[in-house]
Amino acid sequence: MSLPIDESPILNEDIENDVTSSRRTLVQPDTVEETTGWIKCRTVLGIMGFLGFANVYAMRVNLSVAIVAMINSTVPTPTNETVDVCPATPASNDSTPTRPGDFNWTAEQQSIILGSFFYGYVLTQVPGGRIAEIFGGKLVYGIGVLLTAIFTILSPIAAFIDFKFFIVVRVLEGLGEGVTYPAMHAMLARWIPPLERSKFAAYVYAGSNIGTVISLPISGWLCTLQFGGGWPLCFYLFGGLGIVWFIAWMFLVYDTPQRHPRICPKEVEYITYSIGPQEEKSSMSIPWFKFLTCLPLWAILIAQCGQSWLFYTQLTELPTYMNNILHFDIVSNARLSALPYLTAWIAGILISIFADWVLAKGWISRLNSMKLWNTVAAFVPAFGLLGIAWAGCDRIAVMLLLSITSAFGGAVYAGNQMNHMDLSPQFAGTMYGITNAASNICGFMAPYVIGQIISSDQQTLGQWREVFYLAAAIDLGANLFYLFFASTEEQDWSRPDDDDMTASAPVESILFPES
Repeated sequence: MSLPIDESPILNEDIENDVTSSRRTLVQPDTVEETTGWIKCRTVLGIMGFLGFANVYAMRVNLSVAIVAMINSTVPTPTNETVDVCPATPASNDSTPTRPGDFNWTAEQQSIILGSFFYGYVLTQVPGGRIAEIFGGKLVYGIGVLLTAIFTILSPIAAFIDFKFFIVVRVLEGLGEGVTYPAMHAMLARWIPPLERSKFAAYVYAGSNIGTVISLPISGWLCTLQFGGGWPLCFYLFGGLGIVWFIAWMFLVYDTPQRHPRICPKEVEYITYSIGPQEEKSSMSIPWFKFLTCLPLWAILIAQCGQSWLFYTQLTELPTYMNNILHFDIVSNARLSALPYLTAWIAGILISIFADWVLAKGWISRLNSMKLWNTVAAFVPAFGLLGIAWAGCDRIAVMLLLSITSAFGGAVYAGNQMNHMDLSPQFAGTMYGITNAASNICGFMAPYVIGQIISSDQQTLGQWREVFYLAAAIDLGANLFYLFFASTEEQDWSRPDDDDMTASAPVESILFPES
């Protein structure tokens, strides 16, 4: 066990002489001043990353609402005599009138359209992470958002030209967005001290939730407008905002603290001291076989697959469920569909702050903390879906269950989301690309499977119960695998062969070993 900071003359000498070798301890001293500036540069990274994810998710999910307005054909109006369906509610005076859509797509075609984005999305996950590790994440992340914005703007044009062309554009949009998560993961590994990672991940990645919260109701309102055809405005608005964001990103963000021209030297020193030296290790080859045989990495992958199946069941199919089963009009549908993501965003930040605080107090190990919060993020939303399956036509009960239980899904940021950095800081982007690619296969698998379960002619509560049971079972089973095989120890293949045992490792593995 190493000596405390104040009892180690070697370490104190290193600090005084600004030594940044790999042998420096990773225990963060309270005496290091982070910055003399009015705002930390890593805070700027966090804000821009948050806005970037808000943008890409707004561009991703607007189709879930827009497609309700795009479709001309509707399911038969249920009557009280029809078995296992919710009766249609009478239209109120303030209900938004339904306007015929422009397309006559079947339920199967709609499922293909909703899932087509993910065919491209999974392909660029691993390349995006690796390129960001070698050349830096700034350009990779920025161009990813820019391409997503451009193809979002082209989406209405493609839809009017041809059904297949629309699918191609959605696939290309997915190709652009696919690099964003692994590129940001690679950047956070170089910018964020270990004891801030759960909280910082919640701030940055929760942009996906706030983007959904903003996009769904605004898209629903835009679909009711006569100007521009209504629903195409969803794509033009958020695509345009993505281009504006890209310009700001290129001016404000840099790949590493050492490359930032305006960063306070004390912040560079603090980050370097906390994480270790920011050496370029692009010469290290990717240990693909080690990845394949690494059970902790498989644990992250399977956990993310389970959570993604449940997440995308809600994200892509919830507006359809609320329209065809609960019979909400498109504006109410969009507003209420956004509620679960609002609660998940708020709870995700609060839970992550609490998780980091408990870790800093030393009351729980990093491994047990991740297992605890990953279980919370899996079990509570899964049981919420089971409750929805039996709430039936009770609109209020359904929305309360969705909003309250989905809030705990935000605990994933303190769960497996940052686990890659513990296993290998050097390959965090590549590993995140692998697990995110695998988990987002559910982005097109879930809509496809649901399309096979749900009847095109008459959707029933029984069919949707099967959908919810399946999502809950997959999520709960995946979490059990994570509980058995997760780890926070840096893997031996993470370091170069000539590196010694003092090479940089996550601070939590030093403070809280996995014993």
